[in-house]
Amino acid sequence: MNISRRTYAAIAAPLLGSALLLAGCSSDNDSKDKGITDYDTTSQTASAGASSCPTTPAAADVKPQYTFHGTTGAAAVTGSTDTAGPLVKITAPYSASHTEVHTLTQGTGPVVAEHSNVTVCYQGVNGRDGKIFDQTPYQDGQGATFGLDGVVPGFSKAIAGQRVGSTVAVAMVPADGYGASGQPAAGIEPGDTLVFAIKILANQ
Repeated sequence: MNISRRTYAAIAAPLLGSALLLAGCSSDNDSKDKGITDYDTTSQTASAGASSCPTTPAAADVKPQYTFHGTTGAAAVTGSTDTAGPLVKITAPYSASHTEVHTLTQGTGPVVAEHSNVTVCYQGVNGRDGKIFDQTPYQDGQGATFGLDGVVPGFSKAIAGQRVGSTVAVAMVPADGYGASGQPAAGIEPGDTLVFAIKILANQ
């Protein structure tokens, strides 16, 4: 499923805006986040960084690179390549017990610091219903640039410490997403587990 630039702008703005508010209301547990997050890497290697997002959708039968198994359901993720977008398949309802990050392909670029500005391609899928609620407009080849201080905690956890050029999957619990309030404009209800497939293009 691809969305138009207009739809992307309408959806991304409220999401990132809410993430900014959430980042300012972090709990005392934030200093312990590394302990509840699994950082896994594979032996696969990606280029140091691509200049744009792939413009072709992933094939429907592409083999998943990693599967998150939740307290209910599962999320099978295939990261984007230089030519094809990502694919997240949900066995709904998928609900995670903790936030988990998995490196699908490891890049060779610089390591992303916690407070960096990054340019990424991403797709966000709701574990409750398997629907895409936000993504960069892959058909236009456009990435999204923002500071890691201005996004929901789970998104920052997925990117900080990774190398530019990496593709990453993250399954985040509500506390690392939109919390008890959800994000109604994007169809995210309180308690929803969110899954993102991310490709890191650049780090400033």
